[in-house]
Amino acid sequence: MATPVPGPVARRSPGPRPRSRECDIDTSPITASAAPPGARDSVPCDLETATVAELSALLDAGTVTAVALTRAYLRRIDALDVRGPALRSVRCLNPDALADAAAADERRAAGETGPMLGIPVLLKDNIDVAGLPTTAGSLALADSRPAGDAPLVTRLRVAGAVLLGKTNLTEFANYLTEGMPSGYSSLAGQVLNPYDLSRTPSGSSSGSGAAAAAGLAAVTVGTETSGSIISPAAANSLVGVKPTVGLVSRTGIVPIAASQDTAGPMARTVADAAALLTVIAGPDPEDPATAANPLDGHDFTADLADGALDGVRLGVVDHEVPAPGSGERVLWDAAMAALTGRGATLVEVALPTRTGYDVESIVLSYEFKRDLNAYLARLPQDAPVRTLAEVIAFNDAHAARTLKFGQKMALAAQQWDVAPDSADSGRYRAARARDLEGSRGRIDPLLAEQGLSALLFVDAEGCDIGAKAGYPSITVPAGYLAAGRAPFNLTFLGPAWSEPVLIGLAHAFEQATRSRRPPSEVNPTVYGPGLPG
Repeated sequence: MATPVPGPVARRSPGPRPRSRECDIDTSPITASAAPPGARDSVPCDLETATVAELSALLDAGTVTAVALTRAYLRRIDALDVRGPALRSVRCLNPDALADAAAADERRAAGETGPMLGIPVLLKDNIDVAGLPTTAGSLALADSRPAGDAPLVTRLRVAGAVLLGKTNLTEFANYLTEGMPSGYSSLAGQVLNPYDLSRTPSGSSSGSGAAAAAGLAAVTVGTETSGSIISPAAANSLVGVKPTVGLVSRTGIVPIAASQDTAGPMARTVADAAALLTVIAGPDPEDPATAANPLDGHDFTADLADGALDGVRLGVVDHEVPAPGSGERVLWDAAMAALTGRGATLVEVALPTRTGYDVESIVLSYEFKRDLNAYLARLPQDAPVRTLAEVIAFNDAHAARTLKFGQKMALAAQQWDVAPDSADSGRYRAARARDLEGSRGRIDPLLAEQGLSALLFVDAEGCDIGAKAGYPSITVPAGYLAAGRAPFNLTFLGPAWSEPVLIGLAHAFEQATRSRRPPSEVNPTVYGPGLPG
């Protein structure tokens, strides 16, 4: 969930490639997805672009069943993730996916409805799902099975979503070491960007981003500490929502830092992201941050207003505007014209976004040890590792497979004395206070003094200051660079609990621009004919 490592990944040919033993996914759900004779198994829509609302309407009308829809997604995963370009975005499949889909069909036949009923979803593999390992991409956790579902997963099950499986990620959400490519894990290999196999998928929610972009699920769930939803969403031309810390429960998620961690939606449209957020947001008695949530029970799809930009004031951070003459500047200027064309007023503001808070990452390093140890301690007694120290020792013992890029950040975190009365804990508390003053202490007065609804950034450029504050962001496709293969996004950052406002702004911008194009249109050479869906 930490800030992603930029840069391209090695170019790979689009033909099928064998995976190492560690990278194999259990394809039994794909094998089981073969339709029995006489079954209705056609899906009358393009899964690469289909929206949650479109799929839900087909399910409600009886045009397609959740079982048939799930089969189609499983075959698409096989065609694009296991074979074809081998995106490696899916870490494992849920062997109960078809049974879950059948249960959703039974609920619908009994008269139940709901926007996520029967909708297939993929989740980042640092989120606990009962019956599946939660690995964070680490070989040390390859056999680590949680005692139950994370609360956000429970909420998805209650809503009737079909859990297809888990997505690959940058190992330990990019907090194992420095220099690890975004989307790489020792357990599942390198995620590829479906828009251009040579470009970074960004991270750490790399698999969730690539899978959503390639249409391997209707929507996906990612996690973020600093940039790990917003950045891969931008790299994969998606809508990503990084919620206020506390809107979505953090329980049952392999942590980096409790002060900044959150899960959130990754989707192809703002409406889809809003539908998913409505389901996964909510209180959790085990997560004290959720007690402050004033949006419990809020339906975020009600905030989808085409006129949401009319009359609002938006802050343009002066040093974040792309350089004149650059391709980014052309797209930025077009985005600004779209905003003003829908009635928004742009206000240039000064806001230091990378100074004045904990640039030494004291907070993340300290909290990583404290919070990871707490997560591991709650695992069942047969868990393979129970402390950060044991993770480090496992990696040392299997260095050829686990330490291709080292474990520098894990080693640094292990040095902290996290006892509450230690000198290190005092140093941590002082650093956290500086973080809050440099983030909330700057954002809140600026928004109030200028009467701003949100601040604007390119891609993930404003993630650091928003992460330190625990504030929400939403990113939206805004065009393409490099012959159309490099997505460009506009990101809105707001104060705590401003998701309803941000979703409205993002939806209005999306409707004004309609910039997003699917990967098969941008880079058709990667995608062969006859793909499922």
